Amino acid sequence: MQFTQKEKDLLKDMKGQEQLCIDKYTRHAECAHDAQLKNLFSCIAQVERQHLDTLNSLEGNSSSQSSGSSISCPTTFTATYNSSETSEKKDDCFLCSDLLAIEKHASHLYDTCVFEFSDESVRNTINHIQKEEQNHGKMIYDYMKTNSMYS
Repeated sequence: MQFTQKEKDLLKDMKGQEQLCIDKYTRHAECAHDAQLKNLFSCIAQVERQHLDTLNSLEGNSSSQSSGSSISCPTTFTATYNSSETSEKKDDCFLCSDLLAIEKHASHLYDTCVFEFSDESVRNTINHIQKEEQNHGKMIYDYMKTNSMYS
């Protein structure tokens, strides 16, 4: 597939964002205190890897543009923390807040990019990734709400 220079630049931006997400989720999973949170972050890191692979495939093989995620991340959580503030809760809250902010940024980037590509199948792929990024934010929000971290 032939991309315009603008499309190439946007692909580079999206790939950079995905690599940042992979790195942050992987590192934050190592730092998290709660086992549920470690699991959530590790799972989302795998989905972010799929996103990066999908974006890379757009440049090389146009027949492999699917971003169908076969990874099932947790969507329900049990409360590990109550309303009292502990150092572990504060640490995990910081990690969640950081990743929620990066998901908001990623979603915004994809929102812009979906309008900038001329090929409909590429736009559909970008739109699919954006929906998954929004879902990541929802999972983090749900974890935070369950653990009295989000008011």
